[in-house]
Formats: sequence, structure tokens, C-alpha cells
Amino acid sequence: MRLKTVCAGLAAGLAAVTSLTAAGPAAAHSPDSHACSPYVVLDRFSDALDKTTYEGTYTGNLSALAVDRDGSLAALGDRSSLFRLDARTLRPKGVVRLADEKGADLDSEGLVVDRDGTRLVSSETEPSVRRYGPDGRLLDRLPVPAALRVAPAGRATANQTFEGLTLLPGGRTLLASMEYAIAGDSAGTVRFQTWQRHRGRFTPAAQYAYRTDPGLGVPEVQATPDGRLLVLERGFTAGVGNTVRLYLADPRHATDTRDIENLTDRDGVRPVRKTLLADIAACPSLGATARQPQPNPLLDNIEGMTVTGRDTEGRLKVLLVSDDNQNPVQTTRFYHLRVRT
Repeated sequence: MRLKTVCAGLAAGLAAVTSLTAAGPAAAHSPDSHACSPYVVLDRFSDALDKTTYEGTYTGNLSALAVDRDGSLAALGDRSSLFRLDARTLRPKGVVRLADEKGADLDSEGLVVDRDGTRLVSSETEPSVRRYGPDGRLLDRLPVPAALRVAPAGRATANQTFEGLTLLPGGRTLLASMEYAIAGDSAGTVRFQTWQRHRGRFTPAAQYAYRTDPGLGVPEVQATPDGRLLVLERGFTAGVGNTVRLYLADPRHATDTRDIENLTDRDGVRPVRKTLLADIAACPSLGATARQPQPNPLLDNIEGMTVTGRDTEGRLKVLLVSDDNQNPVQTTRFYHLRVRT
């Protein structure tokens, strides 16, 4: 999504960053000096694609990542470009343009490479989820519940809808995360929408409530091999910088909210349970620099995430990427994490 200024919850965000940073000396004495927390290690970062082009296409604005069937990376720009990257070097190896039914560009935000190699892509303007062939050809479009559509068709706000997209283990359930609350729901309560695959087509299914930290939204969600979710929460405050936190969330015992019109002060609604894995501001900077104020120069507008495998200790290998919004003071940066869940 385009860069937003989020003022609400600044005090809470800074307090969280301060408390985690205060734990730094303890982390420094741990066996792994790259630790962000007891659960997350930052191996390295890369600015290799920052302010570059490939075959005339700008390689920034990256909003989502996915592992393709051949082991390469698919990287989605939010201005309708879908790149194929070498998984080791991150060097672009191909790019296709995506478009809607009228041939117009998308505000493309979420990405899934399906079992047959087709691409499921979410856009936050309608919102929508469309299916494309590897060559960028539009194949079909999934139905979206009315309440989640942008007003006046529904109760959502433009550019605050489907940001994250992930396919749960087994390939039968697709999940999209709204970035912010819809009208009638309390601030900080976002909805996770699912679809169930039946005879090759996805139809709307269960919906869940997820509560973000004050002032933050959900730019990305990614399924883990055991059916839980890695959830990014993010915000930005001018003059201060970004807040980015990584949570482990479990929707398996949450209330199905698809028939609940308003999620404000509702008794008996069990939201998705979440556990903080790391505040990225608490990671070692590893020599990173920032072109604008940041609590940690490592930080930028982190928006994309994918699980690329496991290490020898069973930790998930997680790759993050920031969306530079084609802005000279922001950076396209990849972050290589190992996450213990």
C-alpha cells in the first residue's frame, strides 16, 4: 500500500520498542549475536534491488513474496508488476504485467503461488482476489463478501483492505487479511477472510477477528506448516519512523465472525490468539542505514513476507521485503530471518 502516517498508538509503539531495546544487553550475551528476540534471528539484509530497474520496469514498490514451484521467488509490486527473482542472489529473471478485466493496473498487494502454478493476487482498491497464469493472463476472480467491499458498496475504506494473502497447509483454505477495521468494527479489530476450495473453485468461508496493537495495521500474513499464521503489524509516524512487529497467530479456536455485523464490544467473540515473536526495531542493525528517521536504521516500510524453508535446527526461514513506494527517502530491503515457532 502507499505510505501512510499513523499517529494513533505512537506512545504504545514507542514504549514497546523501548522495552524490547532495553533487553538488548541480555541478547548480546546470547550465543547468537544476531538475535532480535528469543524467537527470531536476523541473518542478513540486502539492498541489492534498491532503486534499480529490470527491462525498463522499476523493481521497487514490492508488497508481497512467494516461493514458486521451481524454487525461485515471485515478488509482487503494488503497481501491477510481478517479478521472478533468483532465490539466492535476488537478481530479477523475468517480469510480467498484471491487469484487471478492463486492462487497467492493479493496486496489487497479496500473492500466493497455487499448487498448479497459477498466481492468486489481491488488490486493496475494490478489494479483490484474482487468479492469473504465470504469463500474467487473467483467469478468474474470487467472490468477496459485501461487507468487506469499499464503501459505498461495503463498509471498508479504500487502500485499507486486502493486504495479506496466504494458502493454508493442504491447499484447501485461502486466507486474506484486511489491513484496518471496517466501519462498525472497533479500531484495531481487523477481519481475516477465508475461502474454501471445492471442485477447483474458491468460495467464501469462515471469517475471524484479529486485534492489532494500537495504531498498527496488518500488511502481510503467512501460513506456517502447522496451520498457524505469521502476522506482520506495521505503522508509520512522520519524524519517528516505522513500527514493525512479527506475531505468531492461531485462528483455529477463534470465533467465525462472518455473520456478526459489528465487532465493537461484542461479548463471546474469541479473536485470533497472537504471541509476539519480535519487534523488528530490536534486531541488530548490521550496518544498515536509513534515509529518514527510524527507531532502528534497519527499518523501512516492511510489507512482504514468505516462508522459504527450515534451517538445520527446525527454525522457519522467513524472508521479508520493504515497499519503498518509489520514494527517494525509502529503501527496497530484503530481510533474512530465522523464526522459532
